Amino acid sequence: MMQAYTTNAAGELTIGGVAASTLASQYGTPLYVYDVSVIRDAIRAYKAAFATQPIDYSISYAAKAFASVAMFQVAASEGAHLDVVSGGEITTALKARFNMQNVSFNGNNKTDAELELALDSGLGTVIVDNDYELDRLSNLAVQRGQQQDILLRVTPGVSAHTHEYIMTGQVDSKFGYDVESGQAVAAIAKAQALPGVNLRGLHAHIGSQIFETSGFVAEAQKLVAVSADSNFQPDIIDLGGGFGIRYTDDDQPLPATAFIDALTPALQAACAERGLTVPTIWIEPGRSVVGAAGYTLYTAGSRKVVPGVRTYQTVDGGMGDNIRPALYQAKYDVLLAKQPAAAPEETLTIAGKCCESGDILATDVQLPRVQAGDVLAVLSTGAYGYSMASLYNRNPRPAVVFAENGKSQTVIRRETWADLIDHDEEYAGL
Repeated sequence: MMQAYTTNAAGELTIGGVAASTLASQYGTPLYVYDVSVIRDAIRAYKAAFATQPIDYSISYAAKAFASVAMFQVAASEGAHLDVVSGGEITTALKARFNMQNVSFNGNNKTDAELELALDSGLGTVIVDNDYELDRLSNLAVQRGQQQDILLRVTPGVSAHTHEYIMTGQVDSKFGYDVESGQAVAAIAKAQALPGVNLRGLHAHIGSQIFETSGFVAEAQKLVAVSADSNFQPDIIDLGGGFGIRYTDDDQPLPATAFIDALTPALQAACAERGLTVPTIWIEPGRSVVGAAGYTLYTAGSRKVVPGVRTYQTVDGGMGDNIRPALYQAKYDVLLAKQPAAAPEETLTIAGKCCESGDILATDVQLPRVQAGDVLAVLSTGAYGYSMASLYNRNPRPAVVFAENGKSQTVIRRETWADLIDHDEEYAGL
């Protein structure tokens, strides 16, 4: 079954109440388009799920999924906090006039400049990944006469059922203090003794695109156990994100209520068993907030028929604006924007324009008859499309448009060929 989508009276695909053909004509292609109402509904679904539970909570949008000033402003308008992973994302939050007390800063190799920016901007919580960072943050905070709230990132030894590149909670991970070896207990003691930092709790993240609750339950239990083993009463347990979404029929995502209804009782039971007060629970959804809200629109171009093998339909974008098919073998649904509900007439492999044989966006998808100039829409590209976009082959990155209530606006302008050479310097000879 194709993912749900909307159409107008003429049967054309619409996004946020605007015809995809209109968006393509007005803004050009390739084009990222977000249905803002879907973003809002996703955040509200998490809030509604927590509202049924007797626990304090915070929903932090994971900026790495898609970061822009406009996106941060939408998140803020829905009462979400923000989880960032770089100085660039912090700077974006500042430009968006985000309440910096509601920002947490993750990452396994934060630079001094990034830590200084976090301290100078009044950022609420630094999620410390390792002793190298902990020592530097303590020194920088002391130099400024500040007391910085922190969480410690813990590697709980929980392996999520997902692609190996996006598993992060297993023992063999570049992230966080390992529980199994005793690193986490030692880090808690160290953080409590250091000046300039105020340890508020623990954080973990077990992976991405997860469709089961069992890993999150085990994660919560591990974080409570390591806290109790350290005689530490956390104010906050941050369980990260990774909640899966639907890309194709192979994906069966759970609703927000399924995760929250499993996590909350598990955390409460674990705290009761170990004699701890139930802390505030934080989660960090990213993909599940913006993924389904995003579409990428392309214009069909050349075609190559390999008799008895395959028909390649090329579009005017590709791996430069969506690296996930090449990187993760990710799969997507594809629609013909002018006739999304029409009966399939041909099987096509959608190829990008980059100079790589692996630049394939979708393999053997069934579509109505496609002609050069038609607009194709790839669904659920809202997470890690623009965020991971590159300038490969010096193709400019597409514009990003928000659509809502039948209106649209550019929120990130399209790069131009002139933009591509703007930072270039001529060789003067050495």
